[in-house]
Amino acid sequence: MSNTLLWYTTRGAGAVSLVLLSAVVVLGILSILRVQSTSWPRFLTVGLHRNLALMTVVFLALHIVTAVVDPFTHLGWLTTVVPFSSYYRTFWLGLGTIAFELLLAIVLTSLVRGFIGQFAWRLVHWLAYASWPIAVVHGAGTGTDAWSAWLFTIQAICVVAVLAATAYRLMAGNRDPLASARSSFLTAVDRREPK
Repeated sequence: MSNTLLWYTTRGAGAVSLVLLSAVVVLGILSILRVQSTSWPRFLTVGLHRNLALMTVVFLALHIVTAVVDPFTHLGWLTTVVPFSSYYRTFWLGLGTIAFELLLAIVLTSLVRGFIGQFAWRLVHWLAYASWPIAVVHGAGTGTDAWSAWLFTIQAICVVAVLAATAYRLMAGNRDPLASARSSFLTAVDRREPK
C-alpha cells in the first residue's frame, strides 16, 4: 500500500470517526431526554445511537491501524495503548490514545451491561463526554492538514452540533431516569424514618 493511500485513509477514517462520534454523543443526549415524535419513536433513536457507536469503532480501528502501519510515522503498536509514548507528535497522539481508551471502556462495559448493572454502566458511559472533546483536540492538532478548510469545517460542524445538543439538554432540565429513580428512592427512605 502506498504511503499516500495510507495517509488519505488515516485522515479520512479519522474525520469519519469524529463525525460518527459526534452523532453518537448528540443521539445519546437526545435519548436521555426521551426526545421522540410519532414519526421517529424513541427506540429508533436508541438503536441508531447504538449502531452509530459500532460504526465509530470500525472507522476508529481503520484510523488506528492505517496510522500505525504508515512507514512515515513509525508509530508502533505501543502508542495505541500507552498515551504519550510516540516520538511523533507526542502530545497530540497521546490525546488520541486517551480518547480511544475512554471509548473502548464505554464499548466494553456496554457489552457486559447486564452483569455490571445500569448504575455502573451509566457512570462509565459518562466517559463519552470526556472522550469526545479529547478526540476533537486530537484531530485539531494531528496531521499535516489539521487546519485545512475541509477538516476545520467538519470539526466546526461537529462542535456546534454537540454544543447545541448540550445546551438543549441543560435548558430541558434533568430528565435522567437514574437521577429520578435515585431521588424517588431517597424520598421513600426519608418517609420511612421515624421523626
